[in-house]
Amino acid sequence: MTRTWTPESWKAQEARHLPSYPDAAALAKVTDTLTSFPPLVFAGEARALKADLADVAAGKGFLLQGGDCAESFAEFHPNNIRDTFRVLLQMAVVLTFASKQPVVKVGRMAGQFAKPRSSAVEVQGGVELPSYLGDNINGIEFTPEARIPDPQRLLQGYSQSAATLNLLRAFANGGYANLRQVHQWTLDFMGRSPWADRFAQTADRIGEALDFMEACGIDPQTVPQLKGTSFFTSHEALHLPYEQAMTRQDSLTGEWYDTSAHMLWIGDRTRFEGSAHVEYLRGVGNPLGFKCGPSLSPDELLRQLDLLNPGREAGRITLISRFGDDKVEAGLAPLVRAVKREGHPVVWSCDPMHGNVIKAESGYKTRPFDRILREVRGFFAVHRAEGTHAGGIHIEMTGQDVTECVGGAVAISDAALADRYHTHCDPRLNAAQSIELAFLLADMLNAEAVDRAQRAA
Repeated sequence: MTRTWTPESWKAQEARHLPSYPDAAALAKVTDTLTSFPPLVFAGEARALKADLADVAAGKGFLLQGGDCAESFAEFHPNNIRDTFRVLLQMAVVLTFASKQPVVKVGRMAGQFAKPRSSAVEVQGGVELPSYLGDNINGIEFTPEARIPDPQRLLQGYSQSAATLNLLRAFANGGYANLRQVHQWTLDFMGRSPWADRFAQTADRIGEALDFMEACGIDPQTVPQLKGTSFFTSHEALHLPYEQAMTRQDSLTGEWYDTSAHMLWIGDRTRFEGSAHVEYLRGVGNPLGFKCGPSLSPDELLRQLDLLNPGREAGRITLISRFGDDKVEAGLAPLVRAVKREGHPVVWSCDPMHGNVIKAESGYKTRPFDRILREVRGFFAVHRAEGTHAGGIHIEMTGQDVTECVGGAVAISDAALADRYHTHCDPRLNAAQSIELAFLLADMLNAEAVDRAQRAA
């Protein structure tokens, strides 16, 4: 029998990777305040995303999910939000134009603050302090004072998320996303990339298509899809007191929704059986992501799917694989077969970032671009072999001209990592590497379409 669910029923389960606040009363005061604040997103928006993801699950689209590893208070700036949004638009245009499939755009933005860490402590120069857990929990500065979890940071995180969402909505629907602006989306430093020329060629062809459509009486002023776009937000639902405080009951349906983001996901470290995070998310109506790594067995995955989506609602679950380039084919195939056999309607998405972290000789943590590509190719190879749809990509990226991941057409070397290594947590793809990945993904999607057509024939 299904357990009765309430927004706080997660407290009866095992909760890992939650911060330990020295003042429980101060945390309760902040969460009570957040409960009275307006929702950041609305239930109808979450349902719209779920409907789009249902099309992806049916093989009629592709999910592009990307953004910061961990948002920070220090780098909060409209230009940074704009540039990441712009790169995601560029990637979506490349994927849509080349594959002839709609692309669902979801940002790791407006709430991606808290991060699970492999160790509860960090040691520098023989000094041991609590680990940095994200700007909405504690500070990145290596001092005893900064590393104390402070519930007031949750209020700052809410405020930053609200401002970010406000700007994203303006960009998506205020003219910036108009396809007539496609040439203006290229960032200045992209000119150093050979993929910038290919994007310019794509933009030219889009312009020619728009000219033809306009001559036929179809233009952005009469077709809303040409002058704006749907853009959704997501983050890992890690900080359960915050997520509970943002849970609201929809006045139209009576269902509960987490109004902190359109989509929430469960991380690889918190998806175990008996998890408080799984318990919380099973009761909200948002579309959910579920990270799948090497430690996940097919049987456990099926049990979790039955718990999170007992009605087998299409668009509800996105399975995000994260294995590493050398493990993806052997590890992913059994999961895909099990899910296909049981008939669960899921979106399969590839996270080629988290399994490919290495420590460079320079001492910096990085992700080699060639390993990222190998994992993506392996992901597509598994789905091609199993006759399933490679439905999405989940990447940590930024519109800033950073040097955090080595390789790519604008080859970033080990020695260059220190030039612009700005991340607060894990290394991110820069704009040039993200566009390069989009073109390579488009080629893979086209190959998948050819395979489907041949099988159908």
